[in-house]
Amino acid sequence: MNAHVTAVSSNGEYSFTKPNRDSITLLAGLGVEGDVHAGVTVKHRSRMAQDPTRPNLRQVHLMHEELFTEVGEDGFEVAPGELGENITTRGIDLLALPTGTLLRIGDSAVVEVTGLRNPCLQIDLFQDGLLKQVVGRDEAGNIVRKAGIMSVVREGGVVRPGDTIRAELPGEPHRPLERV
Repeated sequence: MNAHVTAVSSNGEYSFTKPNRDSITLLAGLGVEGDVHAGVTVKHRSRMAQDPTRPNLRQVHLMHEELFTEVGEDGFEVAPGELGENITTRGIDLLALPTGTLLRIGDSAVVEVTGLRNPCLQIDLFQDGLLKQVVGRDEAGNIVRKAGIMSVVREGGVVRPGDTIRAELPGEPHRPLERV
């Protein structure tokens, strides 16, 4: 299956969910034009409270649509944008990508993968019990985060549903994704 964008979302106000759009524009070094999380320095409220001068490694949030099917098997209904992601994907194992992977999206946009989204309690406020579906533990007891990946914009461009996604892995050795 070809990797592609299934939905794009943004919100100019702090809100857990983001409305779907016909397109979003990625701005190099900033994020999604008009989105509350766009900027050179951190924009997530909890991170701003800790240190507002830190670089924004969470400019664009990508989530795999396959997760919605997975949680749906346990009775949860989730649609694109409802968990706060900017780009919903299909056909690419986002969680298996190494840190530093470049994702070429559509005609010109390029984002660099910085790490895993660290899901918060707001997910349970959205749907009670959903947090346990997107954060768990593997057989060895290690925490497994499934709520998508974060990235920074290296090259701007317009992103639309249906756009293809091509992954370019960084040089070896690969660094596994960690929460950012």
